[in-house]
Amino acid sequence: MNTAAVAPDRRRKPISPSHSAEIALLARFVEREEAATPKLVGPDGESVALPEEIYRVLTMVVEEMRAGNAVSVVPVSQRIGTQEAAELLGISRPTLVRLLEGGEIPYDKPSRHRRLQLSDVLEYRDRSHSRAKETLNAMTAEASNLGLYDDDAVSYEEALRAAKNASKESGR
Repeated sequence: MNTAAVAPDRRRKPISPSHSAEIALLARFVEREEAATPKLVGPDGESVALPEEIYRVLTMVVEEMRAGNAVSVVPVSQRIGTQEAAELLGISRPTLVRLLEGGEIPYDKPSRHRRLQLSDVLEYRDRSHSRAKETLNAMTAEASNLGLYDDDAVSYEEALRAAKNASKESGR
């Protein structure tokens, strides 16, 4: 399945605060009740139902723009260079090269420069985040079992989740 990736684009200028009112209004339209079918309405009043995947992409775009980020929507089949991949992963280029040489992410080297499939980079990012989450959950459970926290592991995880969400909200 060929889908698109939505990500903040740090190479582009952030969205101007002068458009924040329009983006906030747009955000209200992409937030919907579960039973409602999202649709796109043209200037002539004609409307078409949006497939769930397109709706999710639009929602991600609006959320990033509401946070003041410029956004790029690109096909996951796109090939990117090592610098772009490193920026997407939030790591240095030398660290990415070590991952590539260690076989963590597939790449091609048709000439002097390495090229990566965006889908492979996103897959690595997801695997990495999953491993980190599993490790944190295991550490939290172990600390709770050892009596290092007054609350049980579930309460502590909920507190961490609440703190993370509060941090995200204050950053917007």
